[in-house]
Amino acid sequence: QVQLVESGGVLAQAGGSLRLFCAASGRTFSCYVIGCLRQALGKEREFVAAFSWRSARTYYVDSVKGRFTISRDNAKNTVYLQMNSLKPEDTAVYYCAAHPMRGAVIGRRPDEYDYWGQGTQVTVSS
Repeated sequence: QVQLVESGGVLAQAGGSLRLFCAASGRTFSCYVIGCLRQALGKEREFVAAFSWRSARTYYVDSVKGRFTISRDNAKNTVYLQMNSLKPEDTAVYYCAAHPMRGAVIGRRPDEYDYWGQGTQVTVSS
């Protein structure tokens, strides 16, 4: 069992930056893919970024490439999502999620993830 806790999201202005934290307990991340998904009001939950702990490869949705960076801290068993050049359309509840390694599969859909954090609100004002 993996427990995930997010923090760091609040309010930013367009063009600004925020850093989200995803801390894991229960098990280490070493055999998991860690994803970040978001859900804007009235919209479906969507994939944002993912990190394969074993290979250290990262994956991003096109709309955040070049602006967001997902990374890890092994010692703290924590994943970070650095969000730069924020836009109002980035406003959403952001979720940290995890699924066990399944070959080369990197989850892109919410139903591919087994564990979820509680979510943290990110609001970007124009």
